[in-house]
Amino acid sequence: MSVARQVVVEADGGSRGNPGPAGYGAVVIDPATGEPLAETAEYIGVATNNVAEYRGLIAGLTAAKALFPDAGEALRVHVRMDSKLVVEQMSGRWKIKHPDMKPLAARAAAILPPSSVTYEWIPRAQNKHADRLANEAMDAGRDGRQWEASASTAALDTPSARTPGTPSPVQGPPGDQAAGAARARAALAAARGTAAPAADALFSLAEEPAESGGEPAESGGEPTDAHPAPQQSAGAPQTGWVAAPDLGAPATLVLLRHGETALTPEKRFSGSGGTDPELSAVGRGQAERAAEHFAALGTVQEIVSSPLRRCRETAVAVAARLGLDVRIDESLRETDFGAWEGLTFGEVRERYGDDLTAWLASPDTAPTGGGESFAEVAERIAAARDRLVARYAGRTVLLVTHVTPIKTFVRLALGAPPEALFRMELSAASISTVAYYGDGNASVRLLNDTSHLR
Repeated sequence: MSVARQVVVEADGGSRGNPGPAGYGAVVIDPATGEPLAETAEYIGVATNNVAEYRGLIAGLTAAKALFPDAGEALRVHVRMDSKLVVEQMSGRWKIKHPDMKPLAARAAAILPPSSVTYEWIPRAQNKHADRLANEAMDAGRDGRQWEASASTAALDTPSARTPGTPSPVQGPPGDQAAGAARARAALAAARGTAAPAADALFSLAEEPAESGGEPAESGGEPTDAHPAPQQSAGAPQTGWVAAPDLGAPATLVLLRHGETALTPEKRFSGSGGTDPELSAVGRGQAERAAEHFAALGTVQEIVSSPLRRCRETAVAVAARLGLDVRIDESLRETDFGAWEGLTFGEVRERYGDDLTAWLASPDTAPTGGGESFAEVAERIAAARDRLVARYAGRTVLLVTHVTPIKTFVRLALGAPPEALFRMELSAASISTVAYYGDGNASVRLLNDTSHLR
């Protein structure tokens, strides 16, 4: 009888453009010790995010099988990926509709017996090793070469021991202010300290389904004297009216909602699982006025955009006026509204009344048909915030994104409960601003400003 072998495969892929220059990375891990047993990565030329993700899965499963060629059906592989699309499709819960995905999924399924492989979705923050391998592969392709394992440093940026399901050292529900502040504080310390790691690349795109695109319907006096603060733990953000240390310039995230599309005035759900509409004529005008506004201010130093078309078009309009490049960050995409995409609130109420009621009552409930819950969005945005704050410490960066991500940035900064999402209004092309300081505290400076559109 064959001795049972168990390994973990973490895989990732990305495309700098979607489609664009793409690559994947995968690592095989010993679940008992957390040590990497094999690494693989490759630049694959121009491809979409999803193709790169599937290629990473295929490479990871192939590497696991090659490590134990005689194990046969005794080999057990637990796959961990931050692509919900790949995990759900390979688990059999989502149908595979796109013609480019079907042969890749078939290749992945044929490498090992289906009973030997299990799948788990993990947040991007827990998939750093594979993510960095994928970015190394894309960097190599950019330089006209292929990735070489001997030159990889991806393993140096991951813990020396890890096991599947190991919780983050910072606890708390998605969006918890203390947890988020602690992560932001640690990221800032790393960026400014003696052992500052390289910031995560912003081009690693993984989640957007190739056949989709998509935004939800819009629905005291300061004391005169400072007193010593109560003794706090070293990791806690400073609170109260106390003499603060010199924290330097904050990382300032200017949050610009994209301009109108044809769906915006009709108040239809338009997330990352729909038709990916372009800006309307009104939306293009709004983008130009936003560009004029930021050109007059002269404060924006970097621009980062959601991968969805309406945001990229808005970001390009601003970038053209400021002479800046646009970086694409997959984490800034809108919520996936599943079967509700393209419907009005009333139409959803009529067709999926019970599901809508449950969704409104709990941040853990996803829209009908495999959409994304607000809790999942909060986890994604919290990780993006920490990465962006570390990368842009002391700088002002314009994030061109959507309703739910912007509301979530604001909610997390305020430490407000999830139901606060339903109590904010965000107009098309509106501006909101949050500043993040070195002690982990955040300051909401602006919300839903539309003065530049008048």
